[in-house]
Amino acid sequence: MKPLPFLLAAIIVLAGIRDPLSARESVTRILFVGDSITAGFGVDPEQSYPVLVDQLLRQKGFNNIEITNGSISGSTTASALSRLKWFLRIKPHILVLALGANDGLRGLSTVEMEQNLDRTILLALENGIQVILAGMEVPPNYGPRYSAAFRKVFPSLASHHNIALIPFLLKDVAGIASLNQADGIHPNQAGQEIIATTVLPYLLDQL
Repeated sequence: MKPLPFLLAAIIVLAGIRDPLSARESVTRILFVGDSITAGFGVDPEQSYPVLVDQLLRQKGFNNIEITNGSISGSTTASALSRLKWFLRIKPHILVLALGANDGLRGLSTVEMEQNLDRTILLALENGIQVILAGMEVPPNYGPRYSAAFRKVFPSLASHHNIALIPFLLKDVAGIASLNQADGIHPNQAGQEIIATTVLPYLLDQL
């Protein structure tokens, strides 16, 4: 996944301008912290799945929401804690934590990945933020031992902290050529649409 400088990261804030100032306190703020998959690398910014989730929620009558996409291409879980600290200023109510793919692709320590995510989840919970953790998987060529250790990090954290878990963010997308860009890693527009429908019910459970 191609890294982008922090200052050039796409931070998409939706609905903030549309809602009157008098209603700001009733706005539900949803923060996405992820990597290039969530940032919408290679697709139109309006076709990234957080934007599509915003549209789906509004179609269901959730008009008083504000979605911030704080995702950065190339990022690993090592940046998760500092990025959440940065975004605490917007006082999010819900955090969708979608990191780990780059840790896996680089073969980084699953122990450190778990620690990074654990600290981030703890900070969110300490600040009264509901957390939805998005699980990831690595390709089978990384070997059964690493793949198994990687895969179990997400359900383990979700169980320990009693938070919502999306078992696999790329369900029905990963490995399907027609739903991914030429690199075989990043979802195309159709793939982003499927991810949005995967994420939607988990957000509905929190709203």
